Amino acid sequence: MAPSSTPPPSPTPDPLTLEVVDLIGTVVVRYHEEYDEAAARHSLTGAQARVLALLAREPLPMRRIAERLKCEPSNVTGIVDRLAARDLVERRPAPDDRRVKLAAVTPAGRETAERLREGLDFAREPLSHLSPQERTTLRDLLRRMLGDEQ
Repeated sequence: MAPSSTPPPSPTPDPLTLEVVDLIGTVVVRYHEEYDEAAARHSLTGAQARVLALLAREPLPMRRIAERLKCEPSNVTGIVDRLAARDLVERRPAPDDRRVKLAAVTPAGRETAERLREGLDFAREPLSHLSPQERTTLRDLLRRMLGDEQ
């Protein structure tokens, strides 16, 4: 009989794992709610705010933005167009390949991204109840979960 290509069923998660997954889900939902509210205070959608935050770190080609946001490049084009219309983002040629266009924040975009980030109280408030050592442990565990141990 030929071996089955179907992977064996994963074991049922234990109650602690299920609770942790539920708590992570709750954190994600609250984060997105507050992020969208903070974005709205700057007359941005949540998606526009996320693109602005990404570009505040570094200029990126549209394809890379789409990969990071897990969406279609055509969606990113519309978001960047709306941000550019407000002078928060500009398109510029990539220094190493002038055929590639990068989206980059303008000074007004950088300022808006900073104000948006400062306006996110969700993480700041609960994290303020943790000691620096607890926050470090939490950061390290999250990095480990994401496979990004630095």
